[in-house]
Amino acid sequence: MKRCRLYLGLVAALLPHYASADHMEELVITASHDTRTIDITDEVVVAADVAQLLRKAPGANVNSNGPITGIPQYRGMYGQRIAVSLDGTQLAPSGPNWMDPPLSYARNGQLESLEIYRGIVPVSVAQESIGGAIDARSNQGEFSPGKDFQISGRVIGSAQSTNNGQQLSGAVYATNNTHRLKLAGVTEQGDDAEFPGGELLPTEYQRQRYDIGYGFRSGNHSLQFDYGYNDTGESGTPALPMDIDYFDGDIYDLTYRFELSGELEITAALFGSALDHGMTNYHLRQPPGEKARWRRNIADSDNLGFRVHSEMFDDAGSWVFGFDGFDSVHNSNIDNPNNDMFFVVNFNDAERQVLGAFLERNHDFSDSWRAEFGMRYNQVKMDADEVDGTPANMMPPAQMLRDAFNNARRGQTDHNVDLVAKAWYSASDTTSWYAGFAQKHRSASYQERYLWLPLEATAGLADGNLYTGNIELDPEVARKFEFGLDFSNDRLTLAPRFFYNTIQDYIQGTPSELTPAVMMVRMMNQMNGTSNPDPLQFNNVDAKLYGFDMDWAYRLNEHWALSGLVNYVRGKRRDIEDELYRIAPLNATLRLEYSAATWSLGLENVLYSAQNQVSETNREQETAGYGLLNLTATWQATPSLQLAAGVDNALDKEYQDHLAGYNRAQNPDIAIRDRLYGTGRNVFARVSYTF
Repeated sequence: MKRCRLYLGLVAALLPHYASADHMEELVITASHDTRTIDITDEVVVAADVAQLLRKAPGANVNSNGPITGIPQYRGMYGQRIAVSLDGTQLAPSGPNWMDPPLSYARNGQLESLEIYRGIVPVSVAQESIGGAIDARSNQGEFSPGKDFQISGRVIGSAQSTNNGQQLSGAVYATNNTHRLKLAGVTEQGDDAEFPGGELLPTEYQRQRYDIGYGFRSGNHSLQFDYGYNDTGESGTPALPMDIDYFDGDIYDLTYRFELSGELEITAALFGSALDHGMTNYHLRQPPGEKARWRRNIADSDNLGFRVHSEMFDDAGSWVFGFDGFDSVHNSNIDNPNNDMFFVVNFNDAERQVLGAFLERNHDFSDSWRAEFGMRYNQVKMDADEVDGTPANMMPPAQMLRDAFNNARRGQTDHNVDLVAKAWYSASDTTSWYAGFAQKHRSASYQERYLWLPLEATAGLADGNLYTGNIELDPEVARKFEFGLDFSNDRLTLAPRFFYNTIQDYIQGTPSELTPAVMMVRMMNQMNGTSNPDPLQFNNVDAKLYGFDMDWAYRLNEHWALSGLVNYVRGKRRDIEDELYRIAPLNATLRLEYSAATWSLGLENVLYSAQNQVSETNREQETAGYGLLNLTATWQATPSLQLAAGVDNALDKEYQDHLAGYNRAQNPDIAIRDRLYGTGRNVFARVSYTF
């Protein structure tokens, strides 16, 4: 197969620890009408999951399936509906259950910032951004002024108590006015995390990442090459049916830039990755009692993409135009180490190719009015090779599913047109009003289209249901409206947004009408003594999402400041009376900060409401509300040395995060299918040295 700006000074804000052993502190959040950029140059990081940083942005949250498996959620959409890029480039996970979501390949020891596009995403930013867009930016070093090379770098070490987690990262830069070279590495590990009622099994992890980068600059031209090698070892994912045995692979990017200040900017990039993944249901968690039910899944993905982005400036604004492409090929094969005869070809060269072109206009009509208009066309082509498996050779229902899949017209092509219109009105020096409209598309993922046998390979849905795909799925079409204001004076800054989205042909699991799939699950229940419900099938339904989010900050005086977030989203089916699955409940964060010349103290309260609006279709459980108290302190001992310490969940509260998923591993402290608990009191420390 073929291969306005409004500056929001939330200084030294703390990212709370919610449902995993993460603490992220010393954040600087800057904002425009369109984005929230989390600058983490001086951030206190003591855990591996960069995705937890998203909780600091209005509207954002994280679906946590394990300590390094955080899947972004934004205004109720998550996973493949959110475009995640690494330094502007795409990556498709190798795991069919998203044990390695794209953001997991960003390492906090090397990360410079996270840019979260607020609300409607410009068409120039991403190919498919029906649910939002996030870009993780790594530190590549800066060209220095003269011809002589300068050496600089940074070393960070941290530790935490809740899982004996440790992290060590380092980067060295050699730069002059023409060349820049980067060498960097991160190693991190942790044991099973604790909560007030026991241990979370399995939540151990181990991971390394090594990077090399080279940049060349001559006049208006620059060329940057980056290569990274990821090496993830045995790591738990208790909300999924298997755990990580390994992830490894290569990630590379070659980017050319031309900049003619105030007139023209051109960026052209070629990028790709080759990722391998192994997972099992027996090497970290207690294995099934019958060896016939042991499973191992070997998967891989090959990704290749390009992007050409141009911006031409004039007196009234700019034109942005370009084209891009991304091709990913996935394989997944299941076996049993105790039985050489057992196999399932889960996905066989499942390919998804997107070719797009876009045009965008940013226009200043006057000193008070500005607008953005955009249009994008995407051609999405998908195909997959034939499948097979031992069940299909032994069980008539599985044979029927295999034959129907292999005889179907598996090649599918969608033609999607996205439209964006946004406007800002500056009513005064302190107040700006905003409104936006858009039509956005997303075509089906390879899991949603090509999952032929009832399995849980669902890109991290983690609802415990068995699914089959649907080759004939139509693209999702979201029609989005949002409005709000940005207010800022010498003391108070706030930016509320209201939004309403209708999604036609929303892809959702519904009770399967495939008789062979239902028969097979029932036969397997009789054979194995299990009680799995009848399977779901990915189908098109109608849905809506609406809500409100806001970030704010208030400076009390020179040293004291308050800041916070408020988030609310509701997701509902429009075709039947049901809620959408895995929607974050109403939540708020309040932080009190004291800052002096070389040190700071922070006190934070995190509040989550109960979530009673749950999906019956997905057998979703309700969760109770809770509140957490977090403390932190930092000291800039010298210009080069910073020390930090603190306590997450200082009151050792026992709580369940609604987005944490259900327990899938034998654990004396948590029953199977009980909601996973958040970690308990976590004492942490970090030292950072810059040279």
